[in-house]
Amino acid sequence: MSLFVDIEKRLGDFRLTARFETQGGTLGLLGASGCGKSMTLKCIAGVERPDRGTIVLDGETLFDSERGINLPPQKRQVGYLFQHYALFPNMTAEQNILCALRWEKDRVRRNTKLERVVRLCRLEGLEKLRPHQLSGGQQQRTALARILASQPRLLLLDEPFSALDSHLRDKLQLELRGLLEQFGRDTLLVTHSRDEAYHMCARIAVMDQGRLLSVKETKSLFADPGSVCACLLTGCKNIAPAQKTGNCQVEVPDWGVTFQTARPVGEGLKAVGIRAHYFNAKAMQNRFPVTYLGEMEEPFEWIVEFRYQGQREGTPSLWWRVPKDRRPERFPEQFGVAPANVLLLYE
Repeated sequence: MSLFVDIEKRLGDFRLTARFETQGGTLGLLGASGCGKSMTLKCIAGVERPDRGTIVLDGETLFDSERGINLPPQKRQVGYLFQHYALFPNMTAEQNILCALRWEKDRVRRNTKLERVVRLCRLEGLEKLRPHQLSGGQQQRTALARILASQPRLLLLDEPFSALDSHLRDKLQLELRGLLEQFGRDTLLVTHSRDEAYHMCARIAVMDQGRLLSVKETKSLFADPGSVCACLLTGCKNIAPAQKTGNCQVEVPDWGVTFQTARPVGEGLKAVGIRAHYFNAKAMQNRFPVTYLGEMEEPFEWIVEFRYQGQREGTPSLWWRVPKDRRPERFPEQFGVAPANVLLLYE
C-alpha cells in the first residue's frame, strides 16, 4: 500500500504546497490551525481539486493535472473521517453503517460485512441507538465503522479527537490505534497536538503556512526537529536565535551564552532549542550561572522560570521542568546542558 502526493493549490493569498509519500502505517500531518493540513486531506479525497500536481494511490492515478485525470470521490476508495463524524442524527448506528454498504445488493453478504465492522469497532449492543444516545467515543467508532465497511484503500482522519473531552482522549487514542493496526492499510491523521501525533503516528510530516517542511520517523522528529516550527510543535519552550561560531559551536546572543554541540553545525543556522527537561545541575558542559524568577506547580512536576545571568534585557525567560520527586531543596546556581541536547534549527 502506498500513497504519493505532489500538489499545489492556491486560495486567495494562501498557497498549499505538499509533497510526500507514505511508507505504511499511520502518517501524521502536524501543524497549527490554518496551515493546510485539512485542505491536503480534502484534495486527496477528491473533495477539493488541486491547481497542479499528482496523487497516486497503490499505482492508480487519482489526480493528474497534466493528463486531465480527476477521479470523483466515490471512485477513489478513500475513507474520510471528519472532525465531527458527520453521522446522520435521525438514523441508528446500524443504519449509519449500512449507508456505506448500499452498493452491496446481496442481503447475506451485506449483513456479514455489517457484523464484521460492528465487532471490529466494538459496537455490539449499540446498533439500534441514535447518535445523540451514544458517547463521544461510541460516535467516533460508529463513524469509523461506516468508513471501514466500504473497505477503503486509504483512511483519512481529520482531527479525530477534537470533539472529545480531554479525559477520554488517551483511552480512545489507544483504542483507535488498535483498530488502525487491524485495518492494516495506510492512514493519514491530521492533528495540531504533539501528544496525539506521538501516540498515533509512526511518521510525522510537519506543515507550516501551506508548506510541508519535513517528514521523519516520530521519535527522530522529537529528538531532532530541525526547524523552529517543528521544534515549537513538538513542545519545546526555550528557543532563541543563534549563529554558528565553530564546527561544533553556536553563540546565542539573547541568552548571553555559547554552546558546544554534539553534531557539526550546518550553514543557515537560525536558532537553537533546549527542551525544558534538558537543563541539568550536574552536567559539566555548557554550564552557566542562572537567576531564578519563580515556579509553578503541576500535578507531577514543577516548572521553574529562570534567566541566564548574562541574558539580554527584554528577552523571554527560560523554563526548567523537574519531576516532583527530583526537586532539590535548593535550586542550583548553575545549569549545564549536554551538547547532544542542543537542538540545531535551520528554518
